[in-house]
Amino acid sequence: MTLLFFKIVNLELRKQMSYRVDFWVNTVVSFFAAMGVMYFLWDAIFTASETEIIGGYSQKEMILYYVLVILIAKLVRGSNQMTGIAGDIYTGELTKYHLFPTPYLTFKYAEHLGSLLPALIQLVLFGALSPFIFAFPDSLNITPLSIITCANVVLLANLLFFTLTLPLQLVAFWADNVWSLVVMNHFISGLLGGAMLPLELFPDWARTVLNFTPFAYLYHFPVRILTGHIQAEQIWIGVGVMICWIIILSAGSWFIWRKGNKLYTGVGI
Repeated sequence: MTLLFFKIVNLELRKQMSYRVDFWVNTVVSFFAAMGVMYFLWDAIFTASETEIIGGYSQKEMILYYVLVILIAKLVRGSNQMTGIAGDIYTGELTKYHLFPTPYLTFKYAEHLGSLLPALIQLVLFGALSPFIFAFPDSLNITPLSIITCANVVLLANLLFFTLTLPLQLVAFWADNVWSLVVMNHFISGLLGGAMLPLELFPDWARTVLNFTPFAYLYHFPVRILTGHIQAEQIWIGVGVMICWIIILSAGSWFIWRKGNKLYTGVGI
């Protein structure tokens, strides 16, 4: 089973890299488009506010935060096939997976993992080039330990994102279209997870609440670990919260999967 799982990962990886020109065009355009918007937006905000610090960030620290969050978000979301499972249920494609020698949800997560290499290439490439493009703070403190810790947390965040999206897609057993639910989750997780705004800009009470939700650990948490702004004790607490949510969401998804399979006819909707 383990060997088959990694074969699926490898197959998806090769599929993701099969169209190299398309990959590089999308890679370059998507990064610089997103980073360009954030750079000019925050440059205007700092200029208009006439202050050097906003939410505990200097302008250089804010730019660094967005460079890292844009790159790490790609690893957390993977291929971001937002309605792939729902599409299999809707079209009846799910039937063929029942014949495969591996559980369907395990198969889909293996595909999800297989999409990480392109995102990893982007992280390494643009992470190395960014210091020559943007002015990073002199106090930047990224160490080998913080990189290793962040890498492990990102893998956990990837699984958390998958389990967060999974129950919404499984609603397709009862609904014709779950696209709006998945898009809503995508937006909420980006807003409350720190992909749109650093969580330090939220009120204190909101940050306290967010620490008990899965969202805060998707993007903001790995970035702050990488830059050395979170202590070891806080990291362990955060990892514990992530594992708790993965277990809760996995159990909920399994329950929905069992109920939905009883209604599935194999001919689509």
